[in-house]
Amino acid sequence: MSKPVALAADTVAVGLGANLGDARRTLSWAVAAMAGLARTELLAVSSLYSSKPIDSSGPDYLNAVALLRTEQEPLDLLHALQAIELQAGRERPYRNAPRTLDLDIELWGDRQSQAPELILPHPRMWQRAFVLLPLAEIAPGSVSTEQLQAVADQGIERSLAQGWWIEQSA
Repeated sequence: MSKPVALAADTVAVGLGANLGDARRTLSWAVAAMAGLARTELLAVSSLYSSKPIDSSGPDYLNAVALLRTEQEPLDLLHALQAIELQAGRERPYRNAPRTLDLDIELWGDRQSQAPELILPHPRMWQRAFVLLPLAEIAPGSVSTEQLQAVADQGIERSLAQGWWIEQSA
């Protein structure tokens, strides 16, 4: 299996997802909110994808991945992302519940962490087409062909091309 190329040490891949309310508008707002975080620069945002819920019921999700460059510490960024989720009305009534907004740190350069609050890389990202396809689009060397083939049957569809979030957040 070919080994993916790691992201730069200060580059973070954040998975975005939503399946409640006006998901596209919420995701657009979340991208703008992440771009406004202290000591953080928005580098890229993938196309918008549609996917079925995994291990849950509810409406289809809209998903994307954003690349950020940040000087923040991992837990500080995690808490900032959780604050954005709360501002969007995120509730956590049970595991895999439908959500107004989900922001997950998927990768942070080649960092690894087993901290209870933040595991890096995200422990399930390699099994999720809704993370791997958008990530491969904006950071092609970070996902191998074999990894993409392993999730090819998950029924994910590109909904909107890159730039989808700009008109919505303006």
